[in-house]
Amino acid sequence: MAVLRARIGQLVVDCADPERLARFWAGLLGGRPMVRDSSWAYVDPPGSPRLAFQRVTEAKAVKNRLHPDLAVEDVRRARAAAVRRGAHPVGEPVTDARGTFQVMRDPEGNEFCFVESADG
Repeated sequence: MAVLRARIGQLVVDCADPERLARFWAGLLGGRPMVRDSSWAYVDPPGSPRLAFQRVTEAKAVKNRLHPDLAVEDVRRARAAAVRRGAHPVGEPVTDARGTFQVMRDPEGNEFCFVESADG
């Protein structure tokens, strides 16, 4: 049987306001928010796959089954910058032998984490 070789072309997030989320994530990761129409927007962060946002009518109801971990040098500074852009922290930063992480929610409640590695 042949091995399937695929690559991630983009990650798509269902949401209520694609333009708002494209602006939010562009502010965190870099790149320009691009709006195709009222139902679809995206950002191409440098060095990362495209993040696309598509309008859906259903509200977010439960925890994400998949979330991005964003590598940062300082979790607390990243948390403060994200909050200024409309994110919300979930609890306080957690530190263990492997480093520090902070669970966050974007403006529509989608989870992501800032991760600061003890390994550098």
